[in-house]
Amino acid sequence: MKDFFKIANKKFKSRLIVGTGKYKSFSECAKAIKYSGAEIVTVAVRRVNIVDKKKPLLMDYIDPKKITYLPNTAGCFTSEDALRTLRLAREIGGWKLVKLEVLGDKKNLFPDMIETLRSTEILTKEGFKVMVYCSDDPLMAKRLEDSGAVAIMPLAAPIGSGLGIQNYTNIKIIRNQTKLPVIIDAGIGQASDAVIAMELGCDGVLINTAIAKAKKPFEMAQAMKFAVISGRKSFISGRITKTLLGSASTTNKGII
Repeated sequence: MKDFFKIANKKFKSRLIVGTGKYKSFSECAKAIKYSGAEIVTVAVRRVNIVDKKKPLLMDYIDPKKITYLPNTAGCFTSEDALRTLRLAREIGGWKLVKLEVLGDKKNLFPDMIETLRSTEILTKEGFKVMVYCSDDPLMAKRLEDSGAVAIMPLAAPIGSGLGIQNYTNIKIIRNQTKLPVIIDAGIGQASDAVIAMELGCDGVLINTAIAKAKKPFEMAQAMKFAVISGRKSFISGRITKTLLGSASTTNKGII
C-alpha cells in the first residue's frame, strides 16, 4: 500500500508523532520512540536540551538525520515568546517545519486562538512551515488553513489529561472541510483513543504523556503504533452502514 503520511511535501510511513518530554531520561525516550516506529518527534525548544554541550544532548540519543525533529513552542503564553522560540530553533538547527502552540491559561493549557492565528500569519510570511496546535473549533481551523498553516492539530482533550476525544462532531467537521493533514494533538490516553482518532479520518496522532507516563512506556509506545495502523486501515477500508435492524451474516439460499 502506498498510503503515505504527507506533511509539507515530505512523505512519512508512520502516522504517529511522539513527544520527547516527560521521560525519565533521554535513553528511555529514545527506546520508546524506537518501539513506536515514529519518524517525527516534537522537541520543546525551551525545555529539552539541544544547545548546551556540557549537558546530555537529545541529538546524542535521537539522530536528527534519521528522525525528523519538530521544534515546538511548549510553554509559550504569548505570540512574542512563540515567535522568539521558533526563530531560535531556525538559528540553531535550520528547522523550518515547526509546531506552534500558544497557550491561553496555565490550568487547562487550552490554546489562545487569537495569539495562535496571529503567530501563524507571521511565521508563514517568514518562510516557516507551521503545524498548529489549536482548539476543536472548525471556524478557527479554517482561518488557520487560510493563513498558511501546513497542518491542523486540534486537541482531543486538555494536554496530558488522557481523556480521549471529547468532541467527535467538531473533529469530523474539521476533517471534512480541509485538505490539510489533521493530526489529533493532546488528550490521548490509551490505544483505543488513537484508533478512534484515525477512524474519524484524521491523518495522524501526536502522543507524549500517554506513552512517557505509562507504567510500561515501551509497551505503550508499541500499542500506540499498532493502534494508529489499525485505525487507519479501518478508516480506508470503509465501514459498514449503521442500522437498527439485524442482518444475518449468511443468506437464506440453500437452507435445508
